[in-house]
Amino acid sequence: MRLERGIGILVMLVVLSAVGCTLEVQYLPGEIAPNSPIQEKITSAQIHMIGKYAVRPVARFQVEARVLSTERYRFDRGAALSPIDLALGWGPMSNQAVLDQIDISQGGRFYRWRVKSYPIPRQQIIEHSANMHMIPANDEVRKDLLAVRVGEIVHIEGYLVIATSEDGSIWKTSLTRKDSGDGACELVWVENIFSYSPDMAL
Repeated sequence: MRLERGIGILVMLVVLSAVGCTLEVQYLPGEIAPNSPIQEKITSAQIHMIGKYAVRPVARFQVEARVLSTERYRFDRGAALSPIDLALGWGPMSNQAVLDQIDISQGGRFYRWRVKSYPIPRQQIIEHSANMHMIPANDEVRKDLLAVRVGEIVHIEGYLVIATSEDGSIWKTSLTRKDSGDGACELVWVENIFSYSPDMAL
């Protein structure tokens, strides 16, 4: 009887722990990540070899944004290079009052959103949010990326890159925040990342 009770308590603690790890951070209304990403074209950079991929930087990149969703990848073709996608929002897409009216999901290397009525113009949603494929520069960055929670603010520094596989296939980054659909995701070589919850968190 004691053994069964002990197992029951242990299971309950594991479930509570799992739930606690996935809770989304909520905020009072207002933009908590007001600035757009910073991008600077470069003419030359070191090529990084990651497994079967040659990763070539094409622009310096920095973003501080709210995490709208995260999606872990383990088995798709790009998983060995990019183990996680972050859907990020800045400006109006970091405002809780706006996000409360938008359904957000991820899957298949895409970020999707749906509204019953637009809380802001459609183009503002497109230009102030993006799905980004994250490539960790080292094991420490990988650990930090995988620990990011929905609702947190992340500050990321690195490069937008083009990855070429040994079979000749190419995975290209988007270089604009104004696109949508296939090919609109950023492919980010992440050298530095930290995440936090602002004082506006409930």
